[in-house]
Amino acid sequence: MSESVAIKNPTRFKLEVLLRDSFFILSGIFSAAFGLESFLLPNRFIDGGATGISLLIAETSSIPLYYLILLVNVPFMILGFKVIGRAFAIKTTIAILGLALVLATVKFPEVTQDKLLVAVFGGFFLGAGIGLSIRGGSVLDGTEVLAIFLSRKLSTTIGDIIILINILVFIAAAYLLSVETALYSMLTYLAASKTLDFVAEGIEEYTGVTIISDYSEELRLMIIEKLGRGLTIYKANGGYGKNGQHNEYDVIYTVITRLEIRKLNVEISKIDSKAFVIMHRVNDTRGGMIKKRSL
Repeated sequence: MSESVAIKNPTRFKLEVLLRDSFFILSGIFSAAFGLESFLLPNRFIDGGATGISLLIAETSSIPLYYLILLVNVPFMILGFKVIGRAFAIKTTIAILGLALVLATVKFPEVTQDKLLVAVFGGFFLGAGIGLSIRGGSVLDGTEVLAIFLSRKLSTTIGDIIILINILVFIAAAYLLSVETALYSMLTYLAASKTLDFVAEGIEEYTGVTIISDYSEELRLMIIEKLGRGLTIYKANGGYGKNGQHNEYDVIYTVITRLEIRKLNVEISKIDSKAFVIMHRVNDTRGGMIKKRSL
């Protein structure tokens, strides 16, 4: 059965995926660099996460931002290999190196000194950049990788860990810069996070996925073996057409993180491009289904 749904031209399929991912990552790099250099850095504003830490150190030292973007994210690149996978770690490394290179070589003009506009639009372009990189299968800020890792170790939510990290960053900003700068930086973070969610198609920390396909067995093996995820299979009856035709089939349900959505979509397309897939937001999960199996 799997042979009948094999991709007619696997080389072309891989090339299309590579070009699409490269476009998203490259667009994300330039969007983030524009937000940093044209809005945040000239006005001494910061963001949350690893990018915020890099900006904060850059404001309180003479170290260039492009060096700090690399240094701060190195541990997250290594952790991404362990938590998400090899392909993700490679793409993330390339994306962060690309961002550092653009910051070092491309000079963007300062757009405005209005603090509210800086906070909102600096966050907008930075969040759009991170969101685009996620759609390309990578990240420009390693905080989420750390949050996913810690959530598995501490049995807490990804959102709680991200909030805690950012609270520490903004407290440091209030102490080292000023309270006003820290408050505006919180607006920057809010704008960035909302834009990120919008660009990444509204994906929350976890996403529930329901798959209906005639090739449920191949999809089941793919989710277990390639994604390392648990799943649940429901027996179901379906109906369609004017004459009420119906058939029996298996419905697959699994829960994944936002960083794995692109990979899942690609793998589903390889097996059954006509599969009916439903994705919905999951605020939190408990138990073993979301815990990635060691392969």
